[in-house]
Amino acid sequence: MTSNYKIAVAVIASFFLGVGAVSVLHAQVRLPAYVVAEIDVKDQDGYAKDFLPKAQANIKEHGGKYLAGGLNKAVSLDGSPPPNRVVLLQFADMDAVKAFNVKQRQLEADVGDKYASFRAVGIEGVEQK
Repeated sequence: MTSNYKIAVAVIASFFLGVGAVSVLHAQVRLPAYVVAEIDVKDQDGYAKDFLPKAQANIKEHGGKYLAGGLNKAVSLDGSPPPNRVVLLQFADMDAVKAFNVKQRQLEADVGDKYASFRAVGIEGVEQK
């Protein structure tokens, strides 16, 4: 093989290796994930004493943090008015949201449903540039 041919093959191979490496790195980006929970509390005292401390411990256990909500004001921008509590939580990724939700659903079934009704949605974030 001539030197020019070897150089051309090396350049082409390097290009494709670089493209592959960038694809792998991009695939490893873990996007944050969020939970939007609507909570209609029927018994404020029972909810605050019996359920809320367990829910807060579950959020912390799974690396979640409160971004908004609880007793803070939520207003309807379109459609039906929100329930008396709306909460926005952030987690490291959707896997953390799913792990949090497994335990959260059990807490709601065991304790929370006595005091409130729940609706929650998990949302994967977008890559920030």
